[in-house]
Amino acid sequence: MTDATLVLDCRGMRCPLPIIELARRIGDVEVGQTVTVLADDPAAASDVPAWCRMRAHEYVGADGADGAAYTVRRLR
Repeated sequence: MTDATLVLDCRGMRCPLPIIELARRIGDVEVGQTVTVLADDPAAASDVPAWCRMRAHEYVGADGADGAAYTVRRLR
C-alpha cells in the first residue's frame, strides 16, 4: 500500500499510541486520501480496523510481510 498520502511510522510504539497518532493525524489528509500506519505492536491488527468502524473511516487493509502496514481511507 505504497500509494498512501500520509505514512505514520509508529513502530516501537505500544497500544494505544499508534491509534492515538492515527486519530491525531487523520485530519492532515483530505477526504478520500489515505493514511498508512506502520506498527509492529500486534494489537494494531485489531485496533486499526476497530478504530475505523468507530470513527466511520474505511479500513483498506494490511500489507507487508509481517502485516505491519495498515491503511485507512478518510471518509469524512
